[in-house]
This record gives sequence, structure tokens and C-alpha cells, in this order.
Amino acid sequence: MPGHPAIATDSAKQSVKTAVSKAAGREAFRHHGLASVYSLVAADFSAVNELIPRQLTSDVSLVEDIGRHIVESGGKRLRPLLVLLGARACGYEGSDHVRLAAIIEFLHTATLLHDDVVDRSDLRRGRATANATWGNAPSVLVGDFLYSRAFQLMVELENMDIMAVLSDATNTIAEGEVMQLANVGNESLSEADYLEVIRCKTALLFQAAAHTAGVLGSDDPDEISALKHFGLHFGLAYQLVDDCLDYAGDATVMGKNAGDDLAEGKLTLPLIHALAHVGPREGAVIREALASRSADRLDEVLAVVRSCNALDYVRAAARHEAALARSSLAALPESDYRDALETLADYSTARLS
Repeated sequence: MPGHPAIATDSAKQSVKTAVSKAAGREAFRHHGLASVYSLVAADFSAVNELIPRQLTSDVSLVEDIGRHIVESGGKRLRPLLVLLGARACGYEGSDHVRLAAIIEFLHTATLLHDDVVDRSDLRRGRATANATWGNAPSVLVGDFLYSRAFQLMVELENMDIMAVLSDATNTIAEGEVMQLANVGNESLSEADYLEVIRCKTALLFQAAAHTAGVLGSDDPDEISALKHFGLHFGLAYQLVDDCLDYAGDATVMGKNAGDDLAEGKLTLPLIHALAHVGPREGAVIREALASRSADRLDEVLAVVRSCNALDYVRAAARHEAALARSSLAALPESDYRDALETLADYSTARLS
């Protein structure tokens, strides 16, 4: 303002202080990582962790035993975390986001139970799977119980928009599972087709978690769309990192055995890229290993994968998706919750280092 330089100066100083404070806050989140993210919604997370066991009650003891086994198996509960952070990032001040977070966790847990049966997995999050402990039939049926309990909780929310998002997502996730099963051993699976499989099978529940958080917390279509796209790209980044770790990590990092994808005959992006960029002899090594449904030739496959920099390619793809997730958040108002979502995007690829 002309004639009032002190006011202008004070205003400029305050703007600088605010910018510095926000930058310091973002840096603190990046430095402390997930611990700072969880602490931001600690009370909400405690409420979710109290609600989940209350909703696992059943007159059938086996339902409770299996449900508790997988729900309490030490997962990071990233999908419920997206719900809590996304709703708060939109300024939501109610309590229905706690119920929504539990719904998302039940849907995720149901898919894990079914996945482990289909994949014949013995290890999940570093522990014996439910199917390895109780058998396939009980695991499938308890997965069905968790799906139905999730939909009971959805009805209690009394929000048809959320119901529509989650019912569509659940249906598409099931299609993704079938797509993956149909492509086991398919050596001609293209990168585009594979990305569609993981979008449906894995990324969609991350998308639904963030999307429904926006529906619950905001009336602004841009904010809702921002969270929806964040969840999609975060989920794709997360799965691509898992694909990479299966050929570069170990059981202590992944909670499963290295080479499990190979042993299950799954063609993931490292192998798809390798098959497109190596000669006939190296390609035969991959094809024979996939056909054998065994990790016995993992070392040979790893040598081929590394020879064409396939893991670097997948790492770059994952980082690209994480960058898209971060940029999606621009439509949200600045807040610690938005910064925490950005930190989660960074975390999705930090496991690569």
C-alpha cells in the first residue's frame, strides 16, 4: 500500500514466515517418514483399530480365529490410512471416516484370503497364511464373511455415492483377479495388458479408498477427483515396486519369498520388459522357468533380467507413477494432511533403495 510501507513489509515478512514454516513441515514429514504420517491421524487410527475387532465378532469361532489371524498380522494398513488422511485433507470433521477405513480394511483382507488360496501361498507378511494353517475352504468362506461384513458397514454409512464407488471397485477387483489367473503362463502378455491387470487387481482398492474419502469429506469435484487419481497412481506405484522387489528383494523385506511370482507362473513387468529386450536364448530361460512353475531357476532368470536393465525400467515406471500421485494433490488445500499424502507417495518408492 502506498504510504504504508510498514504494513507491506510486515505482510511480506509474514508470507515468508508462512512459506518457511510449510517447507519445514514438509521436510519434517520426509525426514521422519511414515511415523510422522501415522502420528498425524493417531487418534483416528486408534478408533479404526478398536472398531475392526468389534466388527469381527461371530457366533462361529473359526470365523473370528481366521479373521483375527490375518487382520492382526502386522500390515501397515495403508488403505485405511489413505481414507483417514484423504478425509482430513478435505477438512472433514466427522467420525464416519473411521467406519469407512474399517470397510476398506475388511475388503482388502477378504482379497488377501482369496489371493492366498488361488496362489497357494504359504507366507503372508512374514507369517503362515490362513490357508496354510486352516485350509483353503475355511479361508475362502471367511473371506466371503469379511466381504459381507464390509457391505453391512457400508449400509450404515447411508451414503449411496460411497456405496456405488465401493461396489463397482469390488466387482472390478474380482475381474482383475480372474484376468491375472487367465494370464498365468501367458508369455505374450503385453505391458499395456499387464498394467490393466494391476490397475484392476491392486490399484483400484487404493483408488477407492482415496476416492471415497473425498466423497465423504468434500463437495468439490476437483478435490474428489484429485484424491481419486492420487489413489490410482499410488496403487500402481506400490504394485510396480512389489514386482521389482520380487526379483531384487528378500522375504524379510517383502513378507513373502523372493521368486514367488516366478514360481506361480506370473509374468510381471520385469519379465515382460526382459522378454521384449533379450535374445532367443535368454528368453528361453525365462519361458522355461515360467513353465516349470518353480523358483529353482531364479538365479538364471535374475541374470537375464539384470542383463537388460529390466529392474531399472520398472523402478523408473514406479517412480513415474509416484510423481503422478504427488502432482494429483495440487487441487487440495495446503495442509499437513496433504503433505502427509505426498510423503506416502515418496514412501511407495522408498522401498526400492
